[in-house]
Amino acid sequence: MKEKLMVLPSTHFEQIRVVSIPNDLDASEAFRYATGIIAQAEESEGDYSWDDIAEALEARGFIQVDVVLGPELD
Repeated sequence: MKEKLMVLPSTHFEQIRVVSIPNDLDASEAFRYATGIIAQAEESEGDYSWDDIAEALEARGFIQVDVVLGPELD
C-alpha cells in the first residue's frame, strides 16, 4: 500500500513540514484534522511551536517525514 503524504505549508520556507497520513483517514479527513489541530494551537496558546502541533498529530497517527526541499525561489 502506498504511503499518503500531506504537506503542511508555511509562509516561512524553513517551516514547511510533511507528514504521513494514517491509513484510516482519507485525504479530506486528514486535512480537516490537521487544520483543526493547528487552529486549536493558535487559539489556545499565543506562543506555540511545531513540537506542540507535531505531538498532537502524532497522537492521532500522523508521522513527520524528513524531507529535503530545494532552494527557496524568489
